[in-house]
Amino acid sequence: MKQHIAHIALVVADYDEAIRFYTEKLGFRLEEDTLLSDTKRWVIISPPGSDGCQLLLAKAATEEQQSRVGNQTGGRVFLFLYTDDFWRDYNDMVSKGISFLREPVTASYGTVAVFADLYGNLWDLIQPSKK
Repeated sequence: MKQHIAHIALVVADYDEAIRFYTEKLGFRLEEDTLLSDTKRWVIISPPGSDGCQLLLAKAATEEQQSRVGNQTGGRVFLFLYTDDFWRDYNDMVSKGISFLREPVTASYGTVAVFADLYGNLWDLIQPSKK
């Protein structure tokens, strides 16, 4: 048996502002943007160089969903963005106004810092240590 996770849904307040943030600030690729109905789109983004799991930007449609925008994990780090050059990406993100809530640290597993996306979801930017 072979399985994999194809997409992770990220609840957003607005498709277009989320696309702008992820493509312009983080350098993600817009893989697909398909209109499904008057209010629903299928929007897929992925980090540069990635060929694995992608993010599905899902616009909050109900009050309950809107309450989760920016806090899908109760304040814990939600997503982990691996990089092959921590300092290149960290400095680029800082220059584009990305808010880092925890400054870079080097630990046994790698160099990591925590940033918030446009809605407040927490992400790790991490360059794993070479084994």
